[in-house]
Amino acid sequence: MKILVVGGGGREHALIWRLAQNPTVDRIYAAPGNAGIADEATCVPVSAGDVTGLVEFVERNGIDLTVVGPEAPLVAGLADELDARAFPVFGPSAAAAQIEASKSWAKDICERHDIATARSETFGDVDEALMYLDAMQAPLVVKADGLAAGKGVAVTEDRAEADAFVRAILLDRVFGEAGAKVLIEEYLDGPEISALCLTDGKEVLPLALAQDHKRVGDGDTGPNTGGMGAYSPLPFVDDDLERSITWDTLTQAVRALEAEGITYRGVLYAGMVLTADGPKLLEFNCRFGDPETQVIVPRMASDLGELLLACVEGNLGNYKMLWKPESCVTVTVASAGYPGEIETGMPIDGLREAEEVDGVVVFHAGTAMRDGRVVTSGGRVLSVSAMGSDLAEARERAYAACEQITFEGMHYRKDIGEKAFA
Repeated sequence: MKILVVGGGGREHALIWRLAQNPTVDRIYAAPGNAGIADEATCVPVSAGDVTGLVEFVERNGIDLTVVGPEAPLVAGLADELDARAFPVFGPSAAAAQIEASKSWAKDICERHDIATARSETFGDVDEALMYLDAMQAPLVVKADGLAAGKGVAVTEDRAEADAFVRAILLDRVFGEAGAKVLIEEYLDGPEISALCLTDGKEVLPLALAQDHKRVGDGDTGPNTGGMGAYSPLPFVDDDLERSITWDTLTQAVRALEAEGITYRGVLYAGMVLTADGPKLLEFNCRFGDPETQVIVPRMASDLGELLLACVEGNLGNYKMLWKPESCVTVTVASAGYPGEIETGMPIDGLREAEEVDGVVVFHAGTAMRDGRVVTSGGRVLSVSAMGSDLAEARERAYAACEQITFEGMHYRKDIGEKAFA
């Protein structure tokens, strides 16, 4: 089997790392990949957003399965284009990917099909949005409606800060067309968790729960990022609660879309908040989470390639998910200035030494090769993942590995996983 994985981040490296363990996989390509992915796959110079180029590559090379990592090519219709040419693709259609591409569209689905979520209103007019803010109690939650790489959300106690964020979205268009509309949402109080499932449009196979750490600084301080680390499993979620989340949110969403005439095939991600009134949806994503994938995939005992192909072929009901008993923690190592302006091209040392720590694998995100050296090429540079007999051991190993890595300006949170012990 020849597989193409679209993307070049830590999520895609984790997927490739696991897919490469299947003996039936003859070759893996990555578009565009990164310096770490290049050790396990053939990187091709086609960007994840180049739908035409990706389709041409699949046709030219006879790819047996395309796995789409990021949301943007799904929203742009990559799965539709490949499906129309009878090339198997793991990832939802553009119609189904609206569940992430438009938060207001997803909210409407939830309202029509009784999926518990935060109350919100959507605005395209600045004055109307600001008037609505006046009626809201702090903390204030403001979101760009479209895709904003995990940075289109502000949660603040400060009315002036919320005001400025609304203006930045609607007037300054800091997120481009993703900011054509803005959502002002009820703040949900409680632990935030990530619930993912695989689906073939009918059957739903839940994945292990994880918890992401979105803010850049220790103690959940500073601006939102794409994710500074994660851990799995979650000791504070029992089996009954996990089943409730799977049924009331993930399964209901797949059925709701089917009722709306949309078949959802791929992975569905639900960001959930465990409120005093029960679990409530924060938002849906139409792809694997990053960095959640970097803690979920290492814990899989089932074959990832077989499961993804089952989703495509519509026979997921024949499979069960098996998990390793160990825990996993991943720490995101980032460039100076992230999530703001960054400088790239910094040589990275200590990668080999980091992976010599028991249970550790270093997934590359923003890396490239220059003059024979691995250098930084993005904001989130590495995901340092570690398995352990429990979360404490996994966490200890992950941080021991992080201490081996050096590059100018690097930073990472020192408290990933601490919430599990709170």
